[in-house]
Amino acid sequence: MTTLLTLISTLLWWVLYSSIGALFFAIIAWSVLRWAERCPVVFNRTYLACLVWSLAGLLIVAGVAMHEGHTKPPYAPLLGSPLFRGALVLDMLIGVFVLWRLIPRVDAHRIRPASACLAVAVVMALAFGAATSLA
Repeated sequence: MTTLLTLISTLLWWVLYSSIGALFFAIIAWSVLRWAERCPVVFNRTYLACLVWSLAGLLIVAGVAMHEGHTKPPYAPLLGSPLFRGALVLDMLIGVFVLWRLIPRVDAHRIRPASACLAVAVVMALAFGAATSLA
């Protein structure tokens, strides 16, 4: 019973933290996409895409951290790991694909893949800047 409660609690916290992060990512991505597309994009779909991206990214990064054995600070050895860097590249590719497939413009056309790449790049650059200033 304790294992079941622990699993349920872990899943709830995973979704909660992912949705909080996705809100910040969505605000950044939405503004970048409005600028890059020169046309309004739908914020609800931007949030949905960022939530899917955040859930997948957190799962990938946590899996690599557990595989490498770096689940507690300091995280410097994890950041230098080639497997972790590959996981971040995979995470960015997932982000581009999800943003491109899920976010429409208000004229019912899909955003351009280049705009999705730009939005993911800006989000990742700001996330890395925040992470390195906190660490």
